[in-house]
Amino acid sequence: MSAPKKTAIVALAVMGALMGTAALAEKGGMGMGGEMGMGMGGEGRGAMLARMFDTIDADSDGKVTLAELQAHRKAEFAAADTNGDGALSPEELSAHQLARMQERMAERTQAMLDNMDNDGNGSLSEDEMGEGPGERNFARLDTDNDGAISKAEAEEAMQHRRKRGHGWGMGDH
Repeated sequence: MSAPKKTAIVALAVMGALMGTAALAEKGGMGMGGEMGMGMGGEGRGAMLARMFDTIDADSDGKVTLAELQAHRKAEFAAADTNGDGALSPEELSAHQLARMQERMAERTQAMLDNMDNDGNGSLSEDEMGEGPGERNFARLDTDNDGAISKAEAEEAMQHRRKRGHGWGMGDH
Protein backbone atom coordinates (compact mmCIF):
# COMPACT_ATOMS: atom_id res chain seq x y z
CA MET A 1 0.00 0.00 0.00
CA SER A 2 1.39 3.44 -0.90
CA ALA A 3 2.32 6.01 1.75
CA PRO A 4 -0.35 8.51 0.61
CA LYS A 5 -2.98 5.77 0.80
CA LYS A 6 -1.84 4.80 4.32
CA THR A 7 -1.92 8.45 5.38
CA ALA A 8 -5.44 8.82 4.02
CA ILE A 9 -6.59 5.71 5.86
CA VAL A 10 -5.08 6.94 9.13
CA ALA A 11 -6.66 10.37 8.62
CA LEU A 12 -10.05 8.75 8.02
CA ALA A 13 -9.62 6.58 11.12
CA VAL A 14 -8.74 9.61 13.23
CA MET A 15 -11.67 11.54 11.77
CA GLY A 16 -13.96 8.62 12.55
CA ALA A 17 -12.70 8.46 16.12
CA LEU A 18 -13.15 12.19 16.57
CA MET A 19 -16.62 12.06 15.02
CA GLY A 20 -17.49 9.27 17.42
CA THR A 21 -16.39 11.35 20.38
CA ALA A 22 -18.30 14.32 18.98
CA ALA A 23 -21.40 12.15 18.66
CA LEU A 24 -20.93 11.09 22.27
CA ALA A 25 -20.74 14.75 23.28
CA GLU A 26 -23.97 15.48 21.38
CA LYS A 27 -25.70 12.67 23.29
CA GLY A 28 -24.65 14.17 26.61
CA GLY A 29 -21.21 12.64 26.94
CA MET A 30 -17.92 14.27 26.16
CA GLY A 31 -15.69 13.77 23.18
CA MET A 32 -12.33 13.18 24.76
CA GLY A 33 -10.80 15.55 22.27
CA GLY A 34 -12.70 18.09 24.34
CA GLU A 35 -14.94 18.78 21.39
CA MET A 36 -18.64 19.15 21.16
CA GLY A 37 -20.53 18.08 18.04
CA MET A 38 -20.24 21.53 16.51
CA GLY A 39 -17.51 23.84 17.72
CA MET A 40 -18.00 27.46 18.56
CA GLY A 41 -18.46 29.65 15.54
CA GLY A 42 -19.74 26.72 13.50
CA GLU A 43 -16.41 24.91 13.39
CA GLY A 44 -16.92 21.65 11.55
CA ARG A 45 -15.32 18.29 12.12
CA GLY A 46 -12.76 18.82 9.34
CA ALA A 47 -11.43 21.95 11.04
CA MET A 48 -11.52 20.10 14.37
CA LEU A 49 -9.45 17.26 12.91
CA ALA A 50 -6.88 19.62 11.42
CA ARG A 51 -6.53 21.50 14.71
CA MET A 52 -6.28 18.32 16.78
CA PHE A 53 -3.94 16.44 14.43
CA ASP A 54 -0.71 18.05 15.62
CA THR A 55 -1.69 17.51 19.24
CA ILE A 56 -2.44 13.83 18.69
CA ASP A 57 0.69 13.27 16.55
CA ALA A 58 2.95 12.90 19.60
CA ASP A 59 6.16 12.17 17.67
CA SER A 60 5.47 14.92 15.08
CA ASP A 61 6.10 12.60 12.15
CA GLY A 62 3.05 13.87 10.26
CA LYS A 63 1.13 10.67 10.95
CA VAL A 64 -1.21 9.56 13.73
CA THR A 65 -0.96 5.97 14.86
CA LEU A 66 -3.64 4.09 16.74
CA ALA A 67 -1.34 4.10 19.78
CA GLU A 68 -1.02 7.91 19.59
CA LEU A 69 -4.78 8.28 19.30
CA GLN A 70 -5.35 5.99 22.28
CA ALA A 71 -2.68 7.78 24.34
CA HIS A 72 -4.27 11.13 23.53
CA ARG A 73 -7.73 9.95 24.59
CA LYS A 74 -6.29 8.47 27.82
CA ALA A 75 -4.46 11.73 28.61
CA GLU A 76 -7.60 13.77 27.91
CA PHE A 77 -9.61 11.54 30.23
CA ALA A 78 -6.99 11.78 32.96
CA ALA A 79 -6.90 15.57 32.62
CA ALA A 80 -10.68 15.77 32.95
CA ASP A 81 -10.79 13.33 35.89
CA THR A 82 -9.58 15.90 38.41
CA ASN A 83 -10.39 13.80 41.48
CA GLY A 84 -8.70 10.72 40.00
CA ASP A 85 -11.58 8.34 40.70
CA GLY A 86 -11.63 6.89 37.17
CA ALA A 87 -15.03 8.40 36.35
CA LEU A 88 -16.08 11.78 35.00
CA SER A 89 -18.74 13.54 37.03
CA PRO A 90 -21.01 16.16 35.47
CA GLU A 91 -18.91 18.84 37.18
CA GLU A 92 -15.66 17.43 35.76
CA LEU A 93 -17.18 17.18 32.28
CA SER A 94 -18.45 20.76 32.43
CA ALA A 95 -15.15 22.10 33.75
CA HIS A 96 -13.20 20.28 31.03
CA GLN A 97 -15.50 21.48 28.26
CA LEU A 98 -15.39 25.05 29.57
CA ALA A 99 -11.58 25.02 29.69
CA ARG A 100 -11.42 23.77 26.08
CA MET A 101 -13.92 26.38 24.92
CA GLN A 102 -11.90 29.12 26.65
CA GLU A 103 -8.72 27.90 24.91
CA ARG A 104 -10.44 28.02 21.51
CA MET A 105 -11.89 31.46 22.25
CA ALA A 106 -8.44 32.79 23.21
CA GLU A 107 -7.00 31.37 19.97
CA ARG A 108 -9.77 32.95 17.90
CA THR A 109 -9.41 36.27 19.69
CA GLN A 110 -5.69 36.33 18.95
CA ALA A 111 -6.35 35.39 15.32
CA MET A 112 -8.83 38.28 15.03
CA LEU A 113 -6.25 40.67 16.43
CA ASP A 114 -3.54 39.31 14.15
CA ASN A 115 -5.76 39.68 11.09
CA MET A 116 -7.61 42.90 11.83
CA ASP A 117 -5.45 45.12 14.09
CA ASN A 118 -4.19 47.37 11.30
CA ASP A 119 -2.48 49.91 13.58
CA GLY A 120 -0.83 47.24 15.74
CA ASN A 121 -2.03 48.69 19.06
CA GLY A 122 -3.32 45.35 20.39
CA SER A 123 -7.00 46.28 20.20
CA LEU A 124 -9.65 46.68 17.52
CA SER A 125 -11.37 49.94 16.75
CA GLU A 126 -14.86 50.03 15.27
CA ASP A 127 -13.33 50.77 11.85
CA GLU A 128 -10.94 47.82 12.13
CA MET A 129 -13.85 45.51 13.07
CA GLY A 130 -15.56 46.33 9.79
CA GLU A 131 -18.94 44.98 8.81
CA GLY A 132 -20.43 41.91 10.42
CA PRO A 133 -21.91 39.00 8.47
CA GLY A 134 -25.42 40.45 8.74
CA GLU A 135 -24.31 43.74 7.22
CA ARG A 136 -22.27 42.04 4.48
CA ASN A 137 -25.23 39.82 3.55
CA PHE A 138 -28.07 42.28 4.16
CA ALA A 139 -29.03 42.74 0.49
CA ARG A 140 -29.05 38.99 -0.11
CA LEU A 141 -31.13 38.33 3.04
CA ASP A 142 -33.67 41.04 2.15
CA THR A 143 -35.31 38.90 -0.53
CA ASP A 144 -38.32 41.19 -1.03
CA ASN A 145 -36.05 44.28 -1.31
CA ASP A 146 -38.09 46.32 1.16
CA GLY A 147 -35.02 47.59 3.03
CA ALA A 148 -35.65 45.34 6.04
CA ILE A 149 -35.19 41.68 6.92
CA SER A 150 -38.34 40.05 8.24
CA LYS A 151 -38.26 37.13 10.64
CA ALA A 152 -39.50 34.92 7.79
CA GLU A 153 -36.58 36.05 5.57
CA ALA A 154 -34.09 35.36 8.38
CA GLU A 155 -35.57 31.90 8.98
CA GLU A 156 -35.51 31.18 5.23
CA ALA A 157 -31.84 32.14 5.07
CA MET A 158 -31.01 29.88 8.02
CA GLN A 159 -32.90 26.96 6.45
CA HIS A 160 -31.05 27.50 3.18
CA ARG A 161 -27.68 27.45 4.98
CA ARG A 162 -28.59 24.29 6.92
CA LYS A 163 -29.61 22.53 3.68
CA ARG A 164 -26.23 23.44 2.20
CA GLY A 165 -24.46 22.11 5.30
CA HIS A 166 -23.33 25.46 6.71
CA GLY A 167 -23.66 26.75 10.23
CA TRP A 168 -24.51 30.32 11.06
CA GLY A 169 -21.42 31.14 13.07
CA MET A 170 -19.53 34.41 13.33
CA GLY A 171 -16.93 33.21 10.83
CA ASP A 172 -19.50 32.61 8.07
CA HIS A 173 -19.69 35.05 5.20
